Amino acid sequence: MRTSARQIAKTATPLEILRQALQQGCEASVKDLESLMSLLSRKKSKMEQEEAETNLQILLDFMHCLRKKKLDELNEIQSDLQHIKKDIHAVERRRVELYRIKDRSSAKLRMLGDDPFSRSALIDKQSGATVSRTSLTSALNRIDLQTRKADARTSASHLPPRKDSHGGSDTHNPTQSGLVLARKKRVHAQFNDLQDCYLQKQRYWARQAPEQQERDSHGLNREGYSAGLEDFQSVLSTFTRYSRMRVVAELRHGDLFHSANIVSSIEFDRDDELFATAGVSRRIKIFEFSSVVNEPTDGQCPVAEMSTRSKLSCLSWNKYTKNHIASSDYEGLVTVWDVTTRQSIMEYEEHEKRAWSVDFSRTEPTMLVSGSDDCKVKVWCTKQETSVLNIDMKANICSVKYNPGSSMHVAVGSADHHIHYYDLRKVSQPLHIFSGHRKAVSYVKFLSNNELASASTDSTLRLWDVNENVPILQNVDYLCSCDVLFSYARLEAIQTRKILSV
Repeated sequence: MRTSARQIAKTATPLEILRQALQQGCEASVKDLESLMSLLSRKKSKMEQEEAETNLQILLDFMHCLRKKKLDELNEIQSDLQHIKKDIHAVERRRVELYRIKDRSSAKLRMLGDDPFSRSALIDKQSGATVSRTSLTSALNRIDLQTRKADARTSASHLPPRKDSHGGSDTHNPTQSGLVLARKKRVHAQFNDLQDCYLQKQRYWARQAPEQQERDSHGLNREGYSAGLEDFQSVLSTFTRYSRMRVVAELRHGDLFHSANIVSSIEFDRDDELFATAGVSRRIKIFEFSSVVNEPTDGQCPVAEMSTRSKLSCLSWNKYTKNHIASSDYEGLVTVWDVTTRQSIMEYEEHEKRAWSVDFSRTEPTMLVSGSDDCKVKVWCTKQETSVLNIDMKANICSVKYNPGSSMHVAVGSADHHIHYYDLRKVSQPLHIFSGHRKAVSYVKFLSNNELASASTDSTLRLWDVNENVPILQNVDYLCSCDVLFSYARLEAIQTRKILSV
């Protein structure tokens, strides 16, 4: 059925109507066509101009945004350089002070050794003779005068000791020189991460309120360092202080290659006097740490042992009630045990799949949290038989930890490559999500109330500031904070059945 001209006029655009008319042989004079072409040409020019103006506006907006971003970066860099300059002066000033103290001490010892009166006075004192007050004062004045001259020479020279190729002071002790060189190499190997750590700490303190900064300025440490520099110095010195772990004892769990002897978790009690092991053997074994360290390997026996009905994945010792320890197992069961009676006192069976992690709160000892392959985080109370809170997540839960300073904040390591940090008073969404790992986050641990360490199956460890929602150290193969080393020494003990120390 043909479409009428009236229907076409109602639905078609003017251009389609014109095109159809010309195709159907509509009569038009040359003058009409020229007028029409002129109109179309002006229309085309106007549209091109508008398009050009739009493109220029978009480009100009982009350039303004880029300029603002770079200016912000420049201001941030200039601020960083000011902090670096001040910190360099503070460190150099402290270095000169140490040189002066060293030279002053050396001069006094040298003068005491060279002064005949000092030697005779020392002999007389040892023999019981009495030295006159006038003679002793005269000798001390001579020593003090020579010491001041030595200080004057140090101040006049103001030259630090000769430096090696890595920027450090030379030393006549080859062993000490080798240790210093090794520490410097570690700094260079992780320079980018340490740089980010330093800048993050300086920017954090720079953002503090003026009242807070003034209060902190009155509390400078004896080196005269700013709060940011003092904070970073602690990180840097601890990072470079430890480079290896040594085995102080070995605890045998049978055949190393037998799957039934695999240890999945090891946990120390409140006082670090006892530690418990658990794994696929379906047994929780309690050992005395001092006995394991001091007794021969063949004579090491657990002081207590509890049997379970399923393979165990995790342990958590109550830091308030010393005889209470919690476990999670492959069937999703969360159990609280009394080590003294060796009996379970609470059993929670709400998880539908394997429970990978359990943790007691440090500030509220009746509360504990667990995470499972059923993608749920559950909060329990030892005074109730059912969970008091449930968090549904979209990925498997690998690790859960309470913030040691709060019973309301929990960190969750997930198979979605992220760490989710929750405020339990509002669980509809996490307080922070820490991103950076490329694979599942298998373990999380708080080093302090605001520092969180994470381990991933991507073979990296990361350190996060939970208050600032920023990474402190990233992409490192190891973290040599004392707490981190001790924590991961315990992790190493899980896999190798060895008790390690740093």
